Amino acid sequence: MAAIEKRGVNSYRLTVSLGYNKEGKKQTRKKTIDLSHVPLKKREEEAKKQFTLFENDVKKGLFVDNEKITFEEFIDKWLLDYAIPTLAPKTLFRYKEILSRIIPALGHLRLIQLQPTHLMEFYNNLREIGIRKDSKYTPKKTFIDIITKHGFALEDIPSKCNVTQRTITNLKLFRNINPTIAIKISAGLGLKTNNLFDTVCRSASLSEKTILYHHRVISSILNTAMQWQFIISNPATRVAPPKTQKKESKHFDEIQSIYLLELLDNEPIKYKTMVYLSIFGGMRMGELTGLNWSDLDMENRLLKIHQASQYLPGKGIFTKNTKNISSERVISLADAVISVLRQYKLWQNSEKVTMGSLWNEKCNRIFTTREGSPIFPTTPGKWFSKFIKKHNDKIMNDDSIKKEDREPYLINTISFHGLRHTSASLLIGEGTDIATVSKRLGHAEISTTLNIYTHSLRKTDREASNKLENILNKIEHNKKQG
Repeated sequence: MAAIEKRGVNSYRLTVSLGYNKEGKKQTRKKTIDLSHVPLKKREEEAKKQFTLFENDVKKGLFVDNEKITFEEFIDKWLLDYAIPTLAPKTLFRYKEILSRIIPALGHLRLIQLQPTHLMEFYNNLREIGIRKDSKYTPKKTFIDIITKHGFALEDIPSKCNVTQRTITNLKLFRNINPTIAIKISAGLGLKTNNLFDTVCRSASLSEKTILYHHRVISSILNTAMQWQFIISNPATRVAPPKTQKKESKHFDEIQSIYLLELLDNEPIKYKTMVYLSIFGGMRMGELTGLNWSDLDMENRLLKIHQASQYLPGKGIFTKNTKNISSERVISLADAVISVLRQYKLWQNSEKVTMGSLWNEKCNRIFTTREGSPIFPTTPGKWFSKFIKKHNDKIMNDDSIKKEDREPYLINTISFHGLRHTSASLLIGEGTDIATVSKRLGHAEISTTLNIYTHSLRKTDREASNKLENILNKIEHNKKQG
């Protein structure tokens, strides 16, 4: 039997002999390689090179039979050996969500047979209407009557079902409930889910951004397969990734920022402090909610950012390291921010006195619930959205302001994360060098900052150009005067 056998236009089968076993049966190890990425004239040479590597691996006991392993089987191995020990909990959770679509579509294919055409067909399938099905549950209008009949009250649910008080509020207001939470409630009460909740489904196509994320997950997994020598090339690199339209990061300009800060004087000090820290500190929402008082040095106006607060269904609120090593940073704060923090600290101390023994003394977070426990990581974002809507509705319904004069009093609708973009844009607008901005934001590379804030850089570039033009005009003016 030939050690190197051509099997098709682009493939070769490699066979290494291991002699005979006790029964006299010949022992071999086989491996098929695809050399479509190698120029035609160099394929024989590459096949010999791959055979030598294959033979060495077999003799050292390092060879893993990749002939029959499916993409799904490799994904299971990838999850166990790499993803679970290495990835951050939220990243792993998101990967598993994406894999729930990838595995049914591509998992049955043998790993070595996975081709660019398979991936392109999969991406096209994701663009079809009906692919996206985000099921939610809403409490039945008779929810309270049903649980009452079985001897339960709404107040029993947090302890019996291990859910938050926020969930109880959602149940009272008949809001949509995450499927995981609905199932926990049903199980905790010993009742069927469809007896307590109605299913609400959304059926639509996926965005190009989401499809691109599928592509990146597949490419990452296949790149690991190549590094572990299950395949010799990554078919995802031979597929044009889905194109997404780059959108400018929404943020406030200087005028809107000043207006916003003025409006905050009439808002609860806790949320005012959150916004001040976000605009003047530029931190991510998880970093903000993960701050401890011990991270703050008021005397020297320094704040250490080294962790983030996150939430996952089934895991609850937890603390993790920052996004990457460069995200661990110490930033300076303005006197105005320190002043607001001092006011907030006094208010929180009075809350501790009011709550007495109910206050969670073990928690040292800057931002807490009424009982002193870590706040839900999305709390700032939800409050901020309601704050903007409440203010804008008030302006639109104010008959003392003419319709044509209302625009300057409205706040642009942006997310809480947009305050981070606002921080960066204001710094760049004031002429702060991009390296300093990048460091304050905790970006791993300056190129990341450059890519995200091109709009602000264009503005400063135009201003620089205008300054140069003023110099030229002065020169021309002096010539004429001379």
